[in-house]
Amino acid sequence: MTEENIRGQISAKEDEITRIEEEASKEEASAESKVETEYNPKIEAAEAKLNEEEVLRDEAIQKSEEWNNKKKEKIAAAKTANKTLSQLKSEKEKALNINLKEIANDKKGKIKEVQVEIKGLKKQIAAIEKEKAKAAAAAAAEE
Repeated sequence: MTEENIRGQISAKEDEITRIEEEASKEEASAESKVETEYNPKIEAAEAKLNEEEVLRDEAIQKSEEWNNKKKEKIAAAKTANKTLSQLKSEKEKALNINLKEIANDKKGKIKEVQVEIKGLKKQIAAIEKEKAKAAAAAAAEE
């Protein structure tokens, strides 16, 4: 083999390397384009879904905070209402007991007055019967 023949072979091999690199470069560009075409819409959809979910999450967090505040308010309001209810029931019971006691005392006083009147009337009946007995005894003695 001559020097020139060897140089020709080297040049041919270098040209083959260049052709292989160009083909690989074209294949890389094609593969990149193919993968981008396949995955970019999916990635964009996933990013949109992520943004949507983050917005919904943030809204949920805000609503949760609002509801926690409302819950605290309602717990306090219910506690106050329960206290008021208990107080009113207690006052009602006390008022009823006072009224019943007054009624019982009134009843007792009125019954006592009527019993005194009955006692007086019974004494009058006894006095009348005594008078009748005396009159009957006097009439019997006169006979």
